[in-house]
Amino acid sequence: MTDDLIRPSRRRLLRGVIAATGAGLLAGCDALSRNEGFVDLLGSVEPLNQRLQRFLTGDRLAQEFPASMISPVFRPNGSIDPQTPEYLALKANDFSDYRLRIRGLVEKPLEFPLDALRAMPARSQITRHDCVEGWSVIGGWTGVPLAALLDLARLRPGARYVVFHCFDDLSNDGSRYYESIDLVDAYHPQTIAAYAMNGAAIPVANGAPVRMRIERKLGYKQPKYVHTIELADAYARFGGGKGGFWEDQGYDWYGGI
Repeated sequence: MTDDLIRPSRRRLLRGVIAATGAGLLAGCDALSRNEGFVDLLGSVEPLNQRLQRFLTGDRLAQEFPASMISPVFRPNGSIDPQTPEYLALKANDFSDYRLRIRGLVEKPLEFPLDALRAMPARSQITRHDCVEGWSVIGGWTGVPLAALLDLARLRPGARYVVFHCFDDLSNDGSRYYESIDLVDAYHPQTIAAYAMNGAAIPVANGAPVRMRIERKLGYKQPKYVHTIELADAYARFGGGKGGFWEDQGYDWYGGI
């Protein structure tokens, strides 16, 4: 079975879940997260979704598109202009002091300024971004494969998950956005720490200076404004313990498409 056949089936399932709960797509992710029926349904299908996708897709690539199909506007969502002090300070000097940090269960903690990331072997890909709200856009991304960064840091025994720590405070309560994936998705060739979108620096609304592109995941699994990549044996100690900001609100952790 090809990715093109798998993908529409997954989207139909998500649309059916949303329709069954009575939550309108235009209400957005926050409203959906407050709908108990939606949350319960997402949780019930998560284990099946993960097993089926891993079985059917293996290490196949997400569909890529020609440049002619790039969307005129890559619709931003969630945080679009973080106001946390550390982010504002970096934005004020055009992110010249930014560092992407690799921490946790690694033999060699690392830090990468933007210039260092741009000097590394890069991957470019034009892919579709699918939001759980029901809309999609196509964009071009360039960045460093996450696998290359992890190999440089050398994972320690026990590392099972990659946790992304971000600058934005989506809940406005002093916390910071976070997300996580397992090593299977971390080492997928289309999982990149992206620093460019459509041939230019990523705009602030879309996650500057670095965001993750994890192309076989829904949009909420692709964090923006990333400052630290942490290797961990479990994700229960982070945030609300469910593996990510939206997962703590009831979304499923796997989030595959």
